[in-house]
Amino acid sequence: MPPEIGRTERTGVVLAGGHSSRFGDGDKAVADLAGTPMIRRVVDRLAPLVDELVINCRDDQVSAIEPALEDGPDVTFAVDPVPDRGPMAGIMTGLRAATGEYAAVVACDMPFVDPDLIAHLFDRAAGHDAAVPRLDDQWFQTTQAVYRAEPMVAACERALERDERKIIEPLFDLEYVVVDEAEIRDQAPLSTFENVNTREEFEAATRRLED
Repeated sequence: MPPEIGRTERTGVVLAGGHSSRFGDGDKAVADLAGTPMIRRVVDRLAPLVDELVINCRDDQVSAIEPALEDGPDVTFAVDPVPDRGPMAGIMTGLRAATGEYAAVVACDMPFVDPDLIAHLFDRAAGHDAAVPRLDDQWFQTTQAVYRAEPMVAACERALERDERKIIEPLFDLEYVVVDEAEIRDQAPLSTFENVNTREEFEAATRRLED
């Protein structure tokens, strides 16, 4: 069994730097999802598992995200130095701000993220560079995964130097663990990976949360 990671070594990174192009008007990160800003739902689910929280976003988003997180857990902002470079660059920026050895990275549009799965990913990552879920019929779930911060930052830097923007690219430079669908189902429902990208998906998520 790998050693368990102590809580003092854990960071949570929430990715919020996208432009919400499929969502329509407004930033989906701060959209009111059944009475709570969507990013707040993700933050609240991560907070009990980590000692610090980092929000990766563009500079122009900070003024809207701050009030969405008011009276909640303390957060640090990791602002993209160059905006619009994609989620891999966002992961790199967020992990650079992390003080923990390991960090759970979760996209802000995953409001059903399951804390039990994140806790399991932290345990599975111990002694490795990453623990990344992968469903049977899909590619890696890189925006709901746990990374060892320093190696992942370095791998992202190398990928960007090669002009590689695919979010999967840094994994090829890491010693990572794959958490397959059967193992995921032992920990959490697959709804943990649901993205809210469109207004239709947002309305469906609202109905589920209000039921």
